Amino acid sequence: MSKHSANFGGTVGWDEQTVIGKRAPRAGELKTESAIAAAQRAGIAIDTSKKYAAGHNKQHEAAKNTAALDRETEELHHNRVNTDVARAIQQGRIAKEWTQADLARHINEKQQVVNEYEQAKAIPNQQVLSKLERALGIKLRGKDVGQPLSTGPKKK
Repeated sequence: MSKHSANFGGTVGWDEQTVIGKRAPRAGELKTESAIAAAQRAGIAIDTSKKYAAGHNKQHEAAKNTAALDRETEELHHNRVNTDVARAIQQGRIAKEWTQADLARHINEKQQVVNEYEQAKAIPNQQVLSKLERALGIKLRGKDVGQPLSTGPKKK
């Protein structure tokens, strides 16, 4: 043999086939009956177990106090805006001759938010109440609900 001749691993002849770019189907691709049967004929290992909740994020457990919450008889609910506050918002808006849409535009909120506050259905949000107070010029929080907002000197 010369220095430049190569031996490609023994006997490569006409009887063997070399297929390039063809791979055996994986277990995840075997979805139809015919594909499963073809894989069995080819001698590929097939996994037939059903995977429960695959692809779902199930890492969080239930809280340990769920039984205590189930035994709870007290009725739990969110606090809503007081009717006095709702009436003060409505009266302040009418005094400025604004529609609900105008007031919503002034406080940079949706009209639905203003509507819920005026109907006393909203869960109180201090930021929204502060915007409403400044836009309408009336107090909506504390004991002086409906009184004009004082613009005196700030306390030090």
